[in-house]
Amino acid sequence: MDDKLILEKAKLYRDYTAQNLSALIKVPGFSTTEKDRIQVLARLCREAGMEDVHTDGLGSLLGRVGSGKKKLVFDAHIDTVGVGDPAQWLTPPHSGLVKDGLVYGRGASDQLGGAASMISAARILKELAYQGDYTVWFSFTVIEEDCDGLCWKYLIEEEKFVPDFVVSTEPTSCRLYRGHRGRMEIQIDIKGRSCHGSAPERGDSAAYKAARAALAIEKLNTELKPDDDNFLGKGTITVSQIKVQGPSQCAVPDQAMLYCDRRLTWGENDKIAIAQVENALRAAGVDSFKVAMPEYRQAAYTGLVYPQELYFPTWKIPADHKLVQSGVAAYEGLYSKKPVVDKWTFSTNCVAICGRHQIPCIGFGPGDEAQAHSPNEITRIDDLEICAAFYAALPYALERK
Repeated sequence: MDDKLILEKAKLYRDYTAQNLSALIKVPGFSTTEKDRIQVLARLCREAGMEDVHTDGLGSLLGRVGSGKKKLVFDAHIDTVGVGDPAQWLTPPHSGLVKDGLVYGRGASDQLGGAASMISAARILKELAYQGDYTVWFSFTVIEEDCDGLCWKYLIEEEKFVPDFVVSTEPTSCRLYRGHRGRMEIQIDIKGRSCHGSAPERGDSAAYKAARAALAIEKLNTELKPDDDNFLGKGTITVSQIKVQGPSQCAVPDQAMLYCDRRLTWGENDKIAIAQVENALRAAGVDSFKVAMPEYRQAAYTGLVYPQELYFPTWKIPADHKLVQSGVAAYEGLYSKKPVVDKWTFSTNCVAICGRHQIPCIGFGPGDEAQAHSPNEITRIDDLEICAAFYAALPYALERK
């Protein structure tokens, strides 16, 4: 396939891609409430020429181009976080304003821009009459912001939809990513013994235990090590919430809870992380505690409850992997230069696809990671055009490897 033709078509559909992104931003879709946005996407997918457009039991939308024996999937989660303080937005968060080469609004970068570029790529592939080795699937997935990877755990384990390769279209600033740290959530429950506040020596304060526990977590964070090749960097842990309570304002508290965000580098897992916290608390003199991993069990917009522990495994694939090298070749064929190959700081659906199920993934998406969850979120229309071309070129590059 002539890369120049793909570039011409991506340029031709530049405004189409931007307007599709604008249309998606205008329809709010937070985790578990994505139904209206999915309906808009289904219409856009059919208009672009996708076949087998359908939703799964959790509410994610899928469509395809081609009918090859192998599955290449481009994935975009289409839920967003909330808008936060509206006063911090210079333009309304769901305006979808298109102006001066930018698209404005919640989800512009994280990550509706990827979804809009995927639709344009499907249209390009359809017009090119792609009938290669791959069935090129496009997945528009739900609940990622609440529980990243849950949608793909469901697709793989329940729907038996197992790809050969996956491209996450989360924002990468049009760089090619091949991994990121995993994460998990950890809850620490501490027991004390209450007594009247006038004689605190009679009790055993859960508040003071919580304070020692928080300082122990702070110390633990400094002791965590990077992965062997220092590609992903060190693991981290931080206390994100502390709650203390007792029978009254005039009593020594008898209960405390600390919630922790733990980022996991290569070689770390949930069992290692929990043991580290337990050892750190004991070393700090904290007793009567329980360390556990909570579970997510919110109903999807379809009504389905599909629980999962809040554990999201680390993943990376080698720089010389066929998928990485095909991505490099696709980009180089289009733009006559090699892409920057790097990794995300945050977490994506690849925690399930590659982290749990070892299906190779790369990332390539429009917009900047730093825009995610921030007020005045934007993405560049140039990025949308670049990504639409890259997604259309990748199946051909894979066939040449």
